[in-house]
Amino acid sequence: MSEIWEILKSGHWPSLVGAWVHLTVSFMVWLLIAAMSIPLVTALQLSDAEIAWLVSLPLLGGALLRMVAGWSADRLGARRTAVVILVVELLVLSWGWVGVSGYGAALVFSLGLGVAGASFAVALPLASRAYPPSAQGLILGIAASGNVGTVLIFFLAPRWAAVMDWHQICGIMAAVVAVTLVAFELLVPRMSPAPEGGVGAWWYHVAELIRRRSAYWLCFLYAITFGGFVGLCSVIPLLLHDVYRIEAIEAGIIAAFCGLIGSVIRPIGGYVADRQGGLRALYYVLPAIAGAVVAVMSPSHTMGVAMMVVATAAMGFGNGVVFQLVAEWFPRDIGLASGVVGAAGAVGGFVLPILIGTVKGFSGSYELGFWLFAGLAVCAWGTVMVALRPNGSSPVNLPS
Repeated sequence: MSEIWEILKSGHWPSLVGAWVHLTVSFMVWLLIAAMSIPLVTALQLSDAEIAWLVSLPLLGGALLRMVAGWSADRLGARRTAVVILVVELLVLSWGWVGVSGYGAALVFSLGLGVAGASFAVALPLASRAYPPSAQGLILGIAASGNVGTVLIFFLAPRWAAVMDWHQICGIMAAVVAVTLVAFELLVPRMSPAPEGGVGAWWYHVAELIRRRSAYWLCFLYAITFGGFVGLCSVIPLLLHDVYRIEAIEAGIIAAFCGLIGSVIRPIGGYVADRQGGLRALYYVLPAIAGAVVAVMSPSHTMGVAMMVVATAAMGFGNGVVFQLVAEWFPRDIGLASGVVGAAGAVGGFVLPILIGTVKGFSGSYELGFWLFAGLAVCAWGTVMVALRPNGSSPVNLPS
């Protein structure tokens, strides 16, 4: 603990706190639809496919906007970009409070909530640049543990939905974002972005990133770890309700606990990767993800819930490991790399609920969708084993 405390004192801790708060509240906004999925099915009379799209669209919106936010964090300043994200969140939630009606408008509103997913691409650079290189795994893990917002929204939203309309829940979240905006302004100091050149320089860095195969590889790994985490947390309430007939509040508690475990363990993954190496840590965590995901569909209610906890914990650990590698391999363009890799993770989170919902629609079971995802995790494990071979090339040095 003393070592961790010394690491925290080695940088500007208010910036770390501001980044964490920004990401925590943004995660609450980002997964708001998923947390209200059961009440929304009743309120809007939605089919399995319709609710799957409604739950998934914020994840798609976040994937698209993370790359834009990552560029903005590198070139215009992470603080300035973070403030814009909070303002847009406030506007979208205010519209949800007073103006959204019908499924079509709900789809647009759901996509608009995706702006909250872009927080990831600014919160991490904000924390990263406040600390020395030797602390990156732990600091990025702490900042990214702001996905504990998953816990808060899955715990609170079903309780709010029991006593109020979903529009009023949007109003509550708008107030939370407004308070967060004020707190962020007070915690994080104003700094000049000091961009490295103009648009041409930005395109040069983008082209350099795209030419590096290690970037694609990290995108694939993060689509498995983070995409699996956020996608599984998004479908847990519906899964528990459909398979085990668990009511919305209890299902929300279980989803919140899964999100808590996955969030708390993320800094540990970054810390272990700092000490033992990211590739070696991934070698052990990826098969754990694959095995737990398959076991989620256990006939036993107790075993199924236990495997949900194990799966989200393994994915959260893997998230911390992958972003230790991002910070190590792309130190000059951490914002851009965070945006690109984070976008891939959000795409994974978007695809998983659609995959599971679609498969369930034509097969009547969630099981095949989970088997397909587990197969992708095994493929990712295979790439790590190849990278760890004594005569293999380090992924960071892969040729263009």
